[in-house]
This record gives sequence, structure tokens and C-alpha cells, in this order.
Amino acid sequence: MTAPALSTRGVNKSFGQLQVARDISIAIPKGERYALIGPNGAGKTTLINLMTGMIKPDSGQILLGGEDVTALHPDERVKRGLVRTFQINTLFPNLSALEAVTLAICERTGDAGTWWKALPSYRENAEEAYTILKSLRLGDHAYRTTRELAYGQQRLLEIALALATRPQVLLLDEPAAGVPPEESSELFSVIADLSQDITVLFIEHDMNVVFRFASRIIVMVGGAILLEGTPKEISTDPRVREVYLGGAHHA
Repeated sequence: MTAPALSTRGVNKSFGQLQVARDISIAIPKGERYALIGPNGAGKTTLINLMTGMIKPDSGQILLGGEDVTALHPDERVKRGLVRTFQINTLFPNLSALEAVTLAICERTGDAGTWWKALPSYRENAEEAYTILKSLRLGDHAYRTTRELAYGQQRLLEIALALATRPQVLLLDEPAAGVPPEESSELFSVIADLSQDITVLFIEHDMNVVFRFASRIIVMVGGAILLEGTPKEISTDPRVREVYLGGAHHA
């Protein structure tokens, strides 16, 4: 039996008297698109931080492809294929999209230490970077600086930087945050078209987007998993409608 791409077993985390993760056990199969939803304070970003090693659990395990990575530092998890984006982008405004992604690839290949060489010296890396940008519909904007890109395009560039690490699992923390509604659908259609070799877990507030693009949905409330199911199961579950869909539309 194939191991899940990413899983947690009995993960707990408290900050003083505040328990932010309570016995969290999930398993995400390879190639799936999972959404993580829940009201404010549900613990969604905390769970992402636990998975990526930004914070350590008090107990429980984080497994990547069946391998226990609980004790690994965040950078070591990235090298093993577990990569994330953040709610607020952290891009270099004066680099072109192509330069930024090429630099990320150079970091992966170990060429980043020879930064004094001109970009043409890294032709293979630059070609890979352009291929990534093209796959995210940013090929026509490869030579534009980050500051010139529309915000939705900047969010896609952040995903391009994540793809430069060749992830097995991609965690997207509110990828459409701050993106105008007319750009949000395009952003998620690009995410949906990512290689099936990449497993995706994303946090998102827009339920129309969630129900359209997620194969399964995990609902969190109060630091615990309320339930997991298909979009249809989640949309019709009275517990979800009570704690989230019917009340707080902004997680």
C-alpha cells in the first residue's frame, strides 16, 4: 500500500493554556488537491507551521511519504520535498521574474554560492526557470520586475519559486489573499493544472473556489479536525454549515 504523500499522527501543540492543535491525524494521498478551511482561530496556519517545522509539536508525528520528519528543520524538509508559501508574499521587488526563479533553482542545485557570474552562465537553470514561469502563465512576463507584476501574478511568482525546489508536497497558505476576485479564479485554475506528481494542500476563504478546485476538504475548528470529506459532503454537513458556512465566511 502506497504511503500518503503527507500525514500527521496525533499531533498536539499548546502555547501555555491555549491548545492550538488537538490530536490532529490526517493523511493526504499523492497527487490530491486538498483544501483546509475553518473559522478564525481554527488553527489552519498553525497546522501548516507544524507540518513544515516552523513550530514543533508537543507530541505526535509528521510524515512525508511515510518518512518521519518530525525532528527535521524546515530547510531539511524542503530538501525532502515539503514546500510552502505564505499569506504575505516575500518577493524581491527589483528582480525580474526570470532572475528570481533562476536564483531559486541555483539554490537548489548548489550554484547560488557563485552569485558573481552573469545570468547567461546558468543557461540550463534559466531555461528551467522559464519553463516553470510558462507553466504558470507567466512566460510573457519573465523579464518584468516583480514590482511591475499585478498582485495575482506576484502570487503566481511565489508559487513558481516554490516549484523551483521540485516539491513533492506544496502547502499554500491563502494563495489568493489580497488578489482581486477576477484574478483569483485564474490563479486557482493554474494551481489545478500543476503536475499530478505534486500533492497540494491549500488554505482558502472563498468557498466557491474551494468547492470548485479541491478534491477533498478538511474542516478545522478550535485546533481540531471537525471532519473531512468531498466538497458535496462538506457543503451539506449541518455541523459545517453551523460553525463555518452559515456564519463566519472569513477564516
